[in-house]
Amino acid sequence: MPTDLEIAQSVTMQPITEVAQKMGIPADDLELYGKYKAKLSFDFIKQLEKKESGKLILVTAINPTRAGEGKSTTTVGLGDALNRLNKKTMMALREPSLGPVFGLKGGATGGGYAQVVPMEDINLHFTGDMHAITTTNNLVCACLDNSIHQGNVLNIDPASITFKRCLDMNDRTLRDITIGQGSKANGVERKDGFNITVASEIMAALCLADDLMDLKQRFGKMLVAYTYDGQPVTIHDLGIEGAMAMVMKDAILPNVVQTLEHNPVLIHGGPFANIAHGCNSVIATKACMKLADYTITEAGFGADLGAEKFLDIKCRFAGLQPNAVVIVATIRALKQHGGIALEDLQEENVDALLTGCANLAKHIDTIQQFGLPYVVAINQFATDTDAEIEALENWCKENGHPMSLSQVWAKGGEGALDLAQKVIDLCEQENTYAPLYDVNLSIEEKIDIIAKKVYGADGVTFTDEAKEQIETFKRFGWDKMPICMAKTQMSLSDDAKLMGRPEGFTITVRELRPSLGAGFIVALTGKVLTMPGLPKHPSALDMDIDENGKITGLF
Repeated sequence: MPTDLEIAQSVTMQPITEVAQKMGIPADDLELYGKYKAKLSFDFIKQLEKKESGKLILVTAINPTRAGEGKSTTTVGLGDALNRLNKKTMMALREPSLGPVFGLKGGATGGGYAQVVPMEDINLHFTGDMHAITTTNNLVCACLDNSIHQGNVLNIDPASITFKRCLDMNDRTLRDITIGQGSKANGVERKDGFNITVASEIMAALCLADDLMDLKQRFGKMLVAYTYDGQPVTIHDLGIEGAMAMVMKDAILPNVVQTLEHNPVLIHGGPFANIAHGCNSVIATKACMKLADYTITEAGFGADLGAEKFLDIKCRFAGLQPNAVVIVATIRALKQHGGIALEDLQEENVDALLTGCANLAKHIDTIQQFGLPYVVAINQFATDTDAEIEALENWCKENGHPMSLSQVWAKGGEGALDLAQKVIDLCEQENTYAPLYDVNLSIEEKIDIIAKKVYGADGVTFTDEAKEQIETFKRFGWDKMPICMAKTQMSLSDDAKLMGRPEGFTITVRELRPSLGAGFIVALTGKVLTMPGLPKHPSALDMDIDENGKITGLF
């Protein structure tokens, strides 16, 4: 079987102007980046506001394992399948981060015959959005340290700085550093650190903004430090939100690309779901909903992270009313949740599969709590046996869970026709969607609701540092915002080693960070890191390019 990259390279792409025309996007409203990718102009997006919105379908998954789940692959294949059924459909996806591309997780363009292309461009520099976000973030840091160096007129306490530099790379050595070493000309020496770009508040604000002016206002609200007498200092105090918006003037525009079946996709923004809110931009999602009758979008990792944040944060802020949810799982991943080691997953094991279904059951329970209809999509692997497939189908039937066997990796849209029809039927049902909590509850109450209802925890423990931060946030009136949980994606708990459906655990909140521009509070739990590291054998070791510019080893 060819690799994902070989499949992508074997397909002849259509000019992006032709692909966009299928959705009624005129060529004059595209800002072209070569033949096969473009940005959608804001003039055209504004014209769409009067149109009626189509249906919105969220694709989520179980807790990920190294066996893979195929959430993006399912999203793309489902969108292609709906188009095969003559349903005008678009997909709204996130942009990949270079850190995972060169690390272990991989890209975000799908796989097999359910991919978005040009795959190499999207997974590398694409249209430069990640670079713009990185530059904008680091402009803040440079101006902040310069303000302190040049007389510190804002009375900033260097020890209280909250805004970190960022880099779109997995580099553990930058988590904790010291800057300004040497002579006075090098600035004030202090401890600092880097986040990965997708964890930057700049990214979060981009994905929740309505337009460039809204983004500029969000920049101004962002907290960067405190004064010596404990008062907050914002980017507006630094006076640079205009310069930041200038850097982001192109990055605010959603990117138009295509699937292997030449259906249009908007890819825009890429916050991680284990440390940020894990959804593509509101701008892209709303544009798709105005252009198409059905919009398929995905949220990062499992329903405990991406889906919860999509439904509690993104939909709340954007006024979105989702119509259906697809919960993706693989037999391989369910067996790993059932206690089977990665190297043994190719062996048939029905008992482990059924044990692992406890994890799937909790994610289904979470979606049910939001009042939304759902279908379980089993992303089929060649190693899945008939006995395992039958056992999983019977488990779904016995527990009243609608399911569909998806073969999009091998067959593209053809492999999801049954799933597509089930989604169409779900979208016709009435639903009672509502966020899980009222933002006016206390910080502790909101986190407790998420931990108990979504993770299945017994409760929440707050460190002394977190308790002090909560009191500070209350004093400044920052406590009436949604919560963005930063938690390991590998487990329903905050311990990555606890797979399946753990019980009898508590969630430990060690730190809270106010993202005033994004409009939520980040709660860091367990050992989750905002700057990942590379694995022992990073994917970069297997990548190459020849004298003709042909790339190999990119998945």
